[in-house]
Amino acid sequence: MNHKKTLVFLILAVCILFCFSSTAFAAELTEAEVEQAVADQGKETVTGNIFIWFLCAIAFLKVSQKIDSFMASLGINVGNTGGNMMAELLIAGRGLSGALRGHGGGGGYRKASSPGSAAVGGSFLSGGLAGAVGRQMERSAVNAATGYSEGGSIGNSMYQSSLQKGGDFANRVIGDIAKGSYGQVGSITGDDAAKAYASYMGLRSGDAENTSTSEPLPQYSNMEIGGGRITGTETLDGESRDFAMYLSDQYMAPTNGDYETVQSVDGATWYKQYAQDTVEKKPYQDDNGAVAYQESIVQKVPPAPARKDRI
Repeated sequence: MNHKKTLVFLILAVCILFCFSSTAFAAELTEAEVEQAVADQGKETVTGNIFIWFLCAIAFLKVSQKIDSFMASLGINVGNTGGNMMAELLIAGRGLSGALRGHGGGGGYRKASSPGSAAVGGSFLSGGLAGAVGRQMERSAVNAATGYSEGGSIGNSMYQSSLQKGGDFANRVIGDIAKGSYGQVGSITGDDAAKAYASYMGLRSGDAENTSTSEPLPQYSNMEIGGGRITGTETLDGESRDFAMYLSDQYMAPTNGDYETVQSVDGATWYKQYAQDTVEKKPYQDDNGAVAYQESIVQKVPPAPARKDRI
C-alpha cells in the first residue's frame, strides 16, 4: 500500500509541474510571438508544433482521468478531470478524422462533401501532420468565403485577417475558388469579392493609388469569382465599365473583341475583356405593319470564349 501511495504522489507531482508549465505557456504566448514564430520558422513548422501540443493535451487529459479513477479506488475524493475541455478537444479532432475518411481509399467517384473539400485537394497524409492541419484550415476558409458556412470558424478568421493584408493564405483560398468547379465549389460574391479581387490581382485595396505605378486604383463592384471566371464592374474617374476574365488553363483565347492578358499573384494567366461597343437591334412595327429594327450602340462584354474541356 505504501508503494501505491508513493506512486500516486510521484504522478501527482509530475502532473502539477506539467499543469504549471502549460498554464505559463498559454498565459505568456501572445499574437506577436506567434507571428514572429511564423516569420522565423515558417507556418508549416508552427502549425505542426501546435498540432503536436494538441495531441499532448488530449493525452494529458486522458492520463489525468485514469489517475482520478485510480485515486478514487483508493478512497481519495477527486474532481472530474477533463469535462468540457476534453469534449472540445475531441470535437476539434473530428475535423481531422473526417478528412481522413473523406480522403481514404476506395475506388469510384465521390461527391465532395463541401466546397472546401472540392477545392482543396491532397491526401490526408501528404505533407505530414502540418499539411493535414493546413488543408483543414484552407477548406474551412473556402467554405466561409463561398457562403457555404457561417460563423467564427478558425479558417474564416485566418482568411479575413490575411485578406486585409493581401496575404498568401487569403490569395491561396481565392485561387482555390477562382479555379474550382463552379458547380462544386461555388463563388465569392458581395463586398468580400471586391476585396478578394484586389488582393488576388496584387492591388492594394486600402490605398488610393497603385504604389508600383503611382496611378489611381479603380473601384470594383458587382464582383463574382469562381469557376475559372471573374466578372464585375470597374469604376475609374467616374466612368464605369463591365469586364470579364477567363482562366487560360480552362478557356481558349477570346475570338470576339479585344482582350488583354493579365496575371494573378499565384502566377495564373487570365484573359481580360472590357465591355465594348456593340450594335443592338430592337424590333418594332412601322406604320405599314412591317417589322423594322431600331439600331443603337451599347457597351457589352463579348460572349465568353469556348472552354477547353468542351472542345
